[in-house]
Amino acid sequence: MLQRPERGDPFWIWVLHGWADLSWGLIALVTLVTMAGGTPTDRKLAILALTAGLAACYVWVRRRPARGALSAYRYLWVLVVVVGLLSYLGDGFGVFYAVTLGQFIVFADSPRGAILFPGLGAVVITVGGSLREGGQAEVFLQNTVSSLGVWAVAVVMALLTPRALAQRNERALLRKELQSTQLELAEVYQRQGAAEERERLAREIHDTLAQGFASIIVLAEAARSQLAVDVHRSAQQLQSIEQTARENLAEARVLVGAAPSSGVAPGSVAETLRRTLDRFIEDTGLDVRAELADIACDRPTRIALLRCTQESLANVRKHAAATTVGVVLAQGPDAVELEITDDGRGFVVEDSHGFGLDGMRKRLAEFGGGLTVTSSLGDGTRILATIPLDLDGQE
Repeated sequence: MLQRPERGDPFWIWVLHGWADLSWGLIALVTLVTMAGGTPTDRKLAILALTAGLAACYVWVRRRPARGALSAYRYLWVLVVVVGLLSYLGDGFGVFYAVTLGQFIVFADSPRGAILFPGLGAVVITVGGSLREGGQAEVFLQNTVSSLGVWAVAVVMALLTPRALAQRNERALLRKELQSTQLELAEVYQRQGAAEERERLAREIHDTLAQGFASIIVLAEAARSQLAVDVHRSAQQLQSIEQTARENLAEARVLVGAAPSSGVAPGSVAETLRRTLDRFIEDTGLDVRAELADIACDRPTRIALLRCTQESLANVRKHAAATTVGVVLAQGPDAVELEITDDGRGFVVEDSHGFGLDGMRKRLAEFGGGLTVTSSLGDGTRILATIPLDLDGQE
């Protein structure tokens, strides 16, 4: 119990340690009164020597609790002996037992020691005071009663102090565990945020740059194969390659933060999708039948619908072998619906684990929407994307 009180300890723990330190003021006062009184000179010198020696031991243990040659345990034995001798040498020194009670509790290294040493102090103070008075039975009885009363207080304090310190240590441990948990949660949130950002960037790159590069490759192969046959067609395809490359450059600047916003051109969602379909028709020559309602929606929703259209058309170009594509944009009671169909070879939906469809689902989920994919081998494919409309938040 020699450790100093810490923040969070009960108030009386601080009082106990303060009592141990401030008791020396009362000890000094009693010693000065004794030195000025009529006590014989030899006893005065003995009292002064004992008090000074005890004070030196106290300071040594307080300043060097772990390294001092005089341990706290040994100090308690010195304290018991000195208190007994002082009660024998001078009148009024019996009060030393009550004054130094805080020291008995503070320096004890266990509840047992905190009960035992004050008990020994009660014994020696009673015996010393009684011997000084000539061993009278009445004096001995009075000293015994008063010493037992003080010892009872010491027992209560000895029992309560370890429990209070244990509760303090438990609270400190809980605080430490809480701080550790908070740090772990912060790291988890940071890693989760980084993972979500990587996933977002991967989705953006797939839906923009990767699709653009795929279109450039297809157009370049077509232009090369038709260069000697249809120069005009090859020139159109080269122009499409140039335009796609410029769009990819704009999207790349957006992704690296060199542009203020998405490279999607301004306008209604119908106009945005119409430009995309015109490019698709020009590049592929497929028959595209579009019904695009003029729906007012905010910019993020417009971009999400555009990305879903781009991904679906890219899949048609790469996998469907279709001749006709249908695109319908309509507004329901509380949501905008985008339907894209083709008459291609189709596929088994359950066997599809591509990044594109999964990316569309996650993108739509961010808006509270959903994606429905219907397809079977030889029957074409139907993609239905829905996004709830926030009429109050439209641009």
